[in-house]
Amino acid sequence: MPKMFFCFSLAVLLLTLGLVLEVSSRGVPVVLQTNLENLPMEIEGYEGRADTFPQDIYDALPADLHVYRHYRSPEGSELNLYIGYYGTAKGGRTGHNPYACLPGAGWGIIENGTVEIYPSFYPQGVHVNYVVASKDGVNNVMLHWYQAAGTRVLATGLQQNIERFRGRILHNRNDGAYVQVNSLAPNEGISEVSGKITEFVRILMELLPDYWPSEG
Repeated sequence: MPKMFFCFSLAVLLLTLGLVLEVSSRGVPVVLQTNLENLPMEIEGYEGRADTFPQDIYDALPADLHVYRHYRSPEGSELNLYIGYYGTAKGGRTGHNPYACLPGAGWGIIENGTVEIYPSFYPQGVHVNYVVASKDGVNNVMLHWYQAAGTRVLATGLQQNIERFRGRILHNRNDGAYVQVNSLAPNEGISEVSGKITEFVRILMELLPDYWPSEG
């Protein structure tokens, strides 16, 4: 039994070493085309308007691409979209953490959890993070998640790390994007705004694979 365990452990070690050597010999791909900036300006009846952040935000979040837009519906509802895309060369993930950034900007988190979204490419549903933060009597309602390989929706950093490892082994790329959709709401309007964001996110998720960046 000890001999069998030793042989198994040695085989696992050699296999792991082989995978590490194989991945390291491939080289790191670079972003050839970002594409995400070409997402439609009209989504589910909402008309988009591009915006920018102050330079210090870009300095703190050095993504390969930032997409920041405000989408307004005909009746005046506004949803804010942010996507930060990080190619394999930049590690595929952002340092942005809304659970730290919101309190840092004076927002108190009053509710957080996950909600289920049902995009067509994953009819069983995927979980994304749900946050409600409050400041000066106004509520900031937000859904956010990580996305990789176009259709891989990830709610946690652990899931993202697993996906990055899988992607690098199988496809020699571990790029990814942080995606956030939020809107402001009064106390009595949180549920209604949450519903609007959820439906917008479902459509957005279905669009993202068609505009996913190219690496090579």
